[in-house]
Amino acid sequence: MKLNPLEEKLLKDEHIDLAQGALIASGLQTEEIASYLVKLDSLYEQIEAEISVSENNIEKTKALFQWLWQTKPKRYKSKGNFRLTKVIDAQLNEKCQNVGNCLGLTLLYNILAQRLGLDVKAVHLEEAFGRAPHVFSTLHTRERSLDIENIFPYGFDYKGHLSVRQRKEWGNRELVADLYVSTGNSLSELDSWQKAVEAYDKAIKLNPEYTRAYLGKGIALCQLGRFDEASHYLGKEFKC
Repeated sequence: MKLNPLEEKLLKDEHIDLAQGALIASGLQTEEIASYLVKLDSLYEQIEAEISVSENNIEKTKALFQWLWQTKPKRYKSKGNFRLTKVIDAQLNEKCQNVGNCLGLTLLYNILAQRLGLDVKAVHLEEAFGRAPHVFSTLHTRERSLDIENIFPYGFDYKGHLSVRQRKEWGNRELVADLYVSTGNSLSELDSWQKAVEAYDKAIKLNPEYTRAYLGKGIALCQLGRFDEASHYLGKEFKC
């Protein structure tokens, strides 16, 4: 697995800063990361100036959610941006209507919410809305926990996922791992199978329990003709 020094540190770090981790996983080097952190600072300062920051964490989280939807009413796009770089650029670009897909929006929301001192995590569903894997935000307070569905303007305190049994709560490491899986999927669509394997490997390092990373790696190995290795990830009964 090919790693640059930033990724090497990221994969070893138990306590990942979500913004830095997602920017590294988006493919940036040190100088580029600094410029995007400045962009995030600018966005955060704008939010602080324009929302009423309550002492109540639920109200604070709601104010952030509403501000994001008011500034970009068409912010969600299926199969849209998932890399944090593109999400930040879209959010700051006045002419751009779409910001990102569920992963991209959840990354941005959680980064901003954590900057506000809020205990936000992510939740992964293997299947949502009857079609595909899905990720969204969740907030924990002393009073209660609630879901924040970033793809709907009415998604604050969303009740639609509460009855789903196979909810997996993710921290920053797992969320960054999903970014690597999405990268691997994009590379697979371009038939860049070896680079896809490397992306899936990074996801597995960050989240060893992520089944889709193993599946993606196994399929990519099949495409490379490495069938014995692929069977380790896909199961011997799976035929490439």
